Amino acid sequence: MRKLTIFIIFIFILISCKSQPLGMFPSVKIIEPEFDVVSIYIIQADLVVTEFEAVIRINNPNDFAVELSSITYELFGNSRFWAGGIAKDVFLVPANTSGETRFNFSMNFINMNRALLDDVIAMRQVNYRFKGQANVRPVIRSSSPFNVDFDCSGYSEVKRKAD
Repeated sequence: MRKLTIFIIFIFILISCKSQPLGMFPSVKIIEPEFDVVSIYIIQADLVVTEFEAVIRINNPNDFAVELSSITYELFGNSRFWAGGIAKDVFLVPANTSGETRFNFSMNFINMNRALLDDVIAMRQVNYRFKGQANVRPVIRSSSPFNVDFDCSGYSEVKRKAD
């Protein structure tokens, strides 16, 4: 009888060690969000300095929401540095959707390439490159924040923002 009791206790310990603790979730595969420039707007144009707004789309391909707590970015126009900065408390992107956020920046035409100035004045497409790093926090239990490096490029229209 004593051997049977020891055997049952041993089996119970083995089963307890192999089972998942209460409150834990199986590991979830996290897919990095994707970034893209939707458009670049002129907010205010002065003689030397022009204020812009870049609209950035963030696509969340995950089955859960992700929160972007900060984005450090650099924006280039026609291969020239245009703007950079840090945005904090950006926003929450729901599961399997995309969301947009805006970055304001200014351009001093004295320091810029003439071709970029001509494209902006004529409101033509600008060849952009948007790169940086985002701090992402999955909105699920037992997940840690992580950083996502992004680097996207393409063409964007320069438009005057409606008042």
